[in-house]
Amino acid sequence: MEKHEDRNLVKEPNFAYGSYTYADYLTWQLDEMVELIRGKVFRQAAAAPRRIHQEITMILANRFYEFLRGKSCKVYTAPFDVRLPVASRRHEDIDTVVQPDLCVVCNPDKLDELGCVGAPDLIVEILSPGNNKKELQSKYEVYEASGVKEYWIIHPDEQTLLIYLLEGEKYSSSRLFTLGDRVKSQALPGFELDLDDVFGEL
Repeated sequence: MEKHEDRNLVKEPNFAYGSYTYADYLTWQLDEMVELIRGKVFRQAAAAPRRIHQEITMILANRFYEFLRGKSCKVYTAPFDVRLPVASRRHEDIDTVVQPDLCVVCNPDKLDELGCVGAPDLIVEILSPGNNKKELQSKYEVYEASGVKEYWIIHPDEQTLLIYLLEGEKYSSSRLFTLGDRVKSQALPGFELDLDDVFGEL
């Protein structure tokens, strides 16, 4: 997280009460990663992500990077702040900032020195023990409401991928993909992923 010398950094705020904004978030100097969803703070696990989580992240990042080479879309991996404003880009008005495992942003106007402001075109979340409820419920809701076109959820232990596509203002779900399947992205026309190349390497 970028430090701002013109702000009074807070080492350990009391997250038990109140609602917070991105302006508050920028003042925090923490030893752990946190996300802000509709004003509520979600702490990341204290331990580093499991090895399988890291391997899947690297495989996918490489596949996206190679596909997007020379294109306007860019892929980013966590930690990378994605701010999802409702009606304003002002820090004080933004109450959601998340750090997806991977995201693809095709509109350069959404990128600044702090990360992304506005909905990425595609987000990938790789589930870890203890964060399933957040990914499956809280993030699903804000991604849908914010207009994230395509949302992938990967379950490493079960070696599955579920894709949500935004149709109008609501998500529709794909079938559950697994080993032997090739998946295509509607947000990134032409992109295909062989899940044997992902899970078969683990």
